Amino acid sequence: MFVAEAMNLLEAIFGGSWIGVGVIVLLLVLSMVSLYFIADHFLTIGQQRMFPESQLIELEQLIAAKKIDDAIDFCYQREHDSMAGRVIGAGLQRYRNSQFGFAEYRAAVEEAGADETARLFRRTEVLATIAAIAPMLGLTGTVVGMIEAFMTIANQDGAAQAQDLAGGIGQALVTTLIGLAIAMPTMVACNYFRHKIESIVSMAGKRIEHIMLPLGKKS
Repeated sequence: MFVAEAMNLLEAIFGGSWIGVGVIVLLLVLSMVSLYFIADHFLTIGQQRMFPESQLIELEQLIAAKKIDDAIDFCYQREHDSMAGRVIGAGLQRYRNSQFGFAEYRAAVEEAGADETARLFRRTEVLATIAAIAPMLGLTGTVVGMIEAFMTIANQDGAAQAQDLAGGIGQALVTTLIGLAIAMPTMVACNYFRHKIESIVSMAGKRIEHIMLPLGKKS
């Protein structure tokens, strides 16, 4: 029974035109790309990864003690590389290098935070693009399959049998199904990661503002 169902599915995929087979191959490639980026985002988009609490505590202590050079060095050490380190490091550098750094560090932090946030959102654009393209590719395969079915009818003077049309119609339905099966979870994942980024950045912004508070007073 299982073998028969597998054969029917393979016939539906490969029974139509090679254009339809090409569409299915493209959809399968998109599904693998989508899975890769979803796994990557799960591993990289997280509060502990972007804003490690242990680093924030140490930076808070250094800044409170006005050890600005030590704090900057800490931010840019490879083992401490994180979104928090890059944002705080930008503010500390502005504070140290500008005569009016105590009045400008906040702008540097906001600019660096906006750049880092935009970079994260740009990464999710891959998932958004896949979610938009997959149904269109599926629809393309559907149109190709239906055209093939109608051409079969025309070539046989309207006397085509069901088995003559099964290849094109089956492929048309399979491409639509695969396109939707890829698009729906990819769009859900994209929206989930965007919401997660917004939530983490909003919470971390308040934490960084508290950490940088001692710089607000000119010493």
